[in-house]
Amino acid sequence: MAESFILGALRRGRSVEQFLGPCGSAERPGVRYVEVRAVNGRFEVYLHAVEDVGSEGFLDLGEFPPFDPDDEAGEFGRLLGMAEDPLAALVVAEERTGAVRRWWVNENVVQDEYGDFVRAGRPSGVSVDGRPWPDVRDFA
Repeated sequence: MAESFILGALRRGRSVEQFLGPCGSAERPGVRYVEVRAVNGRFEVYLHAVEDVGSEGFLDLGEFPPFDPDDEAGEFGRLLGMAEDPLAALVVAEERTGAVRRWWVNENVVQDEYGDFVRAGRPSGVSVDGRPWPDVRDFA
C-alpha cells in the first residue's frame, strides 16, 4: 500500500496492519502482526501475538487465542506506543517491530496474508514473497 493510502486510511479512522510472520516453536506455533489504529485523535501501535490455530478455512486472526494466555492485555495486543500523527505512529511501529513501510495493508487484509502463509506451508525463514521475517524480539 502506498504511503499516501496508509496515511489516508489512518486519518479516516481505519486501522492498518502488517503480518510479521511466525513466532513460538514447532511444538507451540504462533504468529505476530502489528496494527496502527486511530483512537480519540491519536494513533496507537499494537503488537499482536496469537496461537497459530488457523487453517485454510479459518483465517480470522482476531479470533485466535493470545499466544501468552497469562497476559490479559495480550488478548487485545500489546500497546507499543502512541503518536499524535499517523506518520509518527508508522515510525513507532516500524522501529519497534521491524515492519516495512511498503508492506502495510488495510484492516483485516492481514488475514489474507496469513492465508498465503498457511497455503505456503508456514515458512519459518522468509515470507511467501521471499522477504525475511523481522525478528520482533529484537524490537518489541
